[in-house]
Amino acid sequence: MSSRTIIFCKPYRVLSCFTDPEGRSTVADYIDVPDVYVAGRLDYDSEGLLLLTSDGKLAHRITHPRYKLNKVYLVQVENIPDPAALDQLRRGVVVKGKRTRPAEVELLAEEPDLFPRSQPIRYRRNIPTTWLRVVLREGRKRQVRRMTAAVGYPTLRLIRVAIGPVALGNLLPGQWRDLQPAELAALGSSLRKHVASPGKPGK
Repeated sequence: MSSRTIIFCKPYRVLSCFTDPEGRSTVADYIDVPDVYVAGRLDYDSEGLLLLTSDGKLAHRITHPRYKLNKVYLVQVENIPDPAALDQLRRGVVVKGKRTRPAEVELLAEEPDLFPRSQPIRYRRNIPTTWLRVVLREGRKRQVRRMTAAVGYPTLRLIRVAIGPVALGNLLPGQWRDLQPAELAALGSSLRKHVASPGKPGK
């Protein structure tokens, strides 16, 4: 039996799992496909790309930092980060006693064209907001939010738009589809390309 891999656009306030004892909304409210499991996580209050697969080996490779798979986020922060804060994010900040790996951080000149959030953020009249494009190669819990907070610019909205070569594209919140063969091939190629040499931890 062949494996199946799905791309899903997770809505705001949906858990990245299939069950929740507290009765909150989960992936199961949107996807009724047997034997697929979430590869990685996306916070309850974050949105965007989530991969699910029945291939356990693929799921491990997607989530393990050894494979250094890029994860791309669009991040709306409170206020306008100064160059020093952006440089600090790029070099790494200390979160929970451990420094994050270097990241790619770009301040966007314009607000990206995105689907609306089910619950709009609360704007404050006297405080502007800014959008960043952030690329990480690790996946610590609430990492982006903790990074921006550490340099003084709290995250207001966070959308993951790509994992490696797989992009969210025009999927809307709650929508999903099977990955195309070309996407799976590109993902496999990226995982093989970025694997660290045996015995040498990824930088």
